[in-house]
Parts: sequence; C-alpha cells; structure tokens
Amino acid sequence: MYVLKRMGEIILNKQLIACCGLDCEKCDARIATIKNDDELRKKTAKLWSKMNQVLITPEMIDCMGCRVDGVKTSFCDNMCEIKKCVLEKGYSTCAECSNIELCEKIKMVLSNNSDAVHNLKSL
Repeated sequence: MYVLKRMGEIILNKQLIACCGLDCEKCDARIATIKNDDELRKKTAKLWSKMNQVLITPEMIDCMGCRVDGVKTSFCDNMCEIKKCVLEKGYSTCAECSNIELCEKIKMVLSNNSDAVHNLKSL
C-alpha cells in the first residue's frame, strides 16, 4: 500500500518494508493471503523451498507482512536469518546496521533486488 503521494512521488508504506528491504506489499505470500489464492500459495511454497533450501508447504504461506501485526509465514517469522539478526540487534530493519554492505545474510537479497536497496535507503 502506498500511503501518500506528494508532487508525483509515491511514498511507500514503510511498515510494509521487510527487515531486508523487500516490499511486503508485492510479496506473493501476502498477496495469496489477502486474495485467499491457494494456487499462488503452492507456487510460492515451491519457489521459497528451493530458494531457501528448507521445506515450505502451501499451508505455511499465510502472511500479512514481516513487520506488521497479523499472521506471518513460519519462514518469515521463525526461520529467516535476516529477521533473526535484526531482532537480536534491536533494529527495525537492516537499514540501521552499519555492517549492511559487508553482511553475508542480506547479500543475496540486495544483489537480486535493487528495490530492496532503495527501500532500505528510504527508511
């Protein structure tokens, strides 16, 4: 959800920016949850299982966002090493970390998603 538009600029709903900088509003898990889309849950579970090398089932794809109230996928809530690190350090997101450019935990996200870099810088 974009919460504000100012002089043609779209301002992100900063609460929907995940710890790693990904935009939860664009996340297939959140979209599947909002739309109650079981096919998207299956597709997302298969992709996430492969990407993260853990078993994620379609039943686990139920999430409203990493940093907002509501249901979370078990991966995002309990298994995500990035979120664990952020919480251990007492941060809201990786944007607060002075070691972000050398961090191996977030490296894959930032190298594969330029929006995540931009989102973190906008916080």
